[in-house]
Amino acid sequence: MERTLVLVKPDGVQRGLIGEVITRLERRGLRLVGMKFIQMSEELARRHYAEHTEKPFFPGLISYITSGPVVAMVWEGSRAIEVVRSTMGKTAPAESTPGTIRGDFALEVGRNIVHGSANPEDASREVDIFFGEAELIDWNRSTDPWIFE
Repeated sequence: MERTLVLVKPDGVQRGLIGEVITRLERRGLRLVGMKFIQMSEELARRHYAEHTEKPFFPGLISYITSGPVVAMVWEGSRAIEVVRSTMGKTAPAESTPGTIRGDFALEVGRNIVHGSANPEDASREVDIFFGEAELIDWNRSTDPWIFE
């Protein structure tokens, strides 16, 4: 099983879309294995977005992601990274198809509701930033045999 990090960003929290994001990922068949409601510190935000440090949008990104609470989650499943990213839609909401989270609820890149890990390396790094191993629950649902081969 593959694991990936999903964040409901401050705009998603403020707009009451936490449940919508969770529902869509659960309905896809992914299994939630960790979740926290947190206020991101500047240090945590800088660690999470370290690859963007030298980019001109970095200061605004840090200011935004620390402006309100976020929901950090770890989801697990077959091809979880790909499934999450397709469920979220493209980073630019205007390019996202209807039926995706961003396609249905977002207009601006800087207010695009959710973050999802881009690849297995990012997923591993990001999960470790937000969660200790003891905070992730290893469990099975009674429906898992009907979802996973």
